[in-house]
This record gives sequence, structure tokens and C-alpha cells, in this order.
Amino acid sequence: MGRYKPFIMIGAAIVVALITYYLIQKNYLIQKKGEVKEQVAIETQPVAVAVLDLPWGTELKKEMIKMVPYLKGSLPVGCFSDPTPLAGRIIIYPIKANEPIFESRLAPIDDTSGVVAAMIDPKKRAMAVHVDKVIGVSGFVHPGNRVDVLLTVANHGRDSTPITKIVLQNIPVLAAGIQMERRSQSEKPVPVDVITLELTPEEAEKVAHATTQGRIHLALRNYRDTEEVSTRGATVPILLAGQSTQSRPIVRRVSAQRSAPVVKPSVNFTIEVLRGSERTTKTFKVE
Repeated sequence: MGRYKPFIMIGAAIVVALITYYLIQKNYLIQKKGEVKEQVAIETQPVAVAVLDLPWGTELKKEMIKMVPYLKGSLPVGCFSDPTPLAGRIIIYPIKANEPIFESRLAPIDDTSGVVAAMIDPKKRAMAVHVDKVIGVSGFVHPGNRVDVLLTVANHGRDSTPITKIVLQNIPVLAAGIQMERRSQSEKPVPVDVITLELTPEEAEKVAHATTQGRIHLALRNYRDTEEVSTRGATVPILLAGQSTQSRPIVRRVSAQRSAPVVKPSVNFTIEVLRGSERTTKTFKVE
């Protein structure tokens, strides 16, 4: 028995080694299967996104687009997996950096110039208004903002009192830029600020009439402010109604009173009349 003891030990070691190898292989196969399942679960697909912020009206170029992997099971609807068809397309809504480029943000394929027309609501109209830096809120009006339109009329009503009134509220701005305009044939073209508003047909009539009747101004609104307000307009009496009058001299009207008649004292004179031996007295009252 002692002669076979080394062989028994060697055999036992071989058996243990085989069992260990089997367990290691089994664990390895289990890990491989888990990795394969994980790879299948996170399968991705490239999506075209913007490299930088792109304003509306921009013509897309290859350097403006990059591909970013997105989960294949949660791809946004209308995105592009190939950047080739995007070259030359016109953006009609702003796109932020790293935001997917959607078909709904682009003008039709055959439209390369009518960007504003593509943005207009089907029931509205686009109308350009010539403004200066004051009327255009010193250049702070940009596409996507909303403004109120104010009109100042020099002669208003029967008393010809000037008045300023809000005529339109919460009007969307489609475009804001500079346009070259020639005032006369002899003058050179000069830059003029132009703001394009999105209006209903009735609102467009009001703006067109307002530009011929007086001076218009634009008031920029907050994005969250959509409430319409009712005002009576501003006139000179309304502007001065709140001014203090303490420093002004107070003038009081004193009615003229009639003076009482002067009563003169009466004077009595007594005269004695002698007629022979007869004496009489007469009294006279002089006033």
C-alpha cells in the first residue's frame, strides 16, 4: 500500500485540478454571457446633433454637425442618423448645441430662401415695420420675442389732444435686422432697422394704419407675460395729474363787497321870527 501512496496523491491532485478548471471555465462562460447580454442591452445608433448654437435662418454645413451615439431603443422621432442630407438645409427654429437636429426644425427641402414664410402661422401674416433704435428698444428685440405696439397720435378727438395708446399686445417677432433703403434717387442707400411681426389680418390693418397716423413704439415683454391689459391711454392732463402743487402759489378769488352807505348826521337849525310884539320859533332839519 505504501508503494501506491504517491500515485494516489498524484491522482487526487489531478482530480482537484480538473474540478478547479471546470469551475473556472464555467464561471468564465457565465461572465461572457453576461457581457453579451449587456452589449445587446446598450446597443446605440449615431444621431446628428448641432456642434454649436444655431439661430433660425442658418444654412446647415458639415462643420456645424456632429454624430453622437444614442440608445437605439430610445431614438427621438424625426432625427437624422446620416448627416449627408442635412447639408444646405435651412433652420427655421433655433437649435441649441448638442441638441438633435429634427426635420420639424428645418424648412422644406426645396425651400432655400423663404425662411420667414415657412415660419408664419397659416392664419397669420408677416409684416415689416421700419424702426429706429428708440422704437426698436435699442436693439434688444430679437426673433422669438413678444412686443406691444404703442401709437402716439398728435390730433385726437374734437379737442385735438395728443394721446399715446397701446393698440396691439403680445405680438410675436419673426425677424429683426438691417435693411438698406434709399430715401431718394440722389441719396445713397442707408441702413434702416426692420422688425418683422407676425400678425392676424386685422392686426396687420391696424399697424398699417398706425404708421400713417402717428408715431409707433415697441415695448418688449417678458417671455412668461402673456396677460393682456386694458389702459385708457396717456394724455398731457393725465401726465400732469400726479404732479405736486405745493410749490405753486395759491390764488384765492375774493368777491367784491359793496360798501355800506355813509350815514351823515342830521343838523337842526332853530330860527326866531319877530312880527311886532309876536315872537315865533321855527326849526329846520338839514341832512
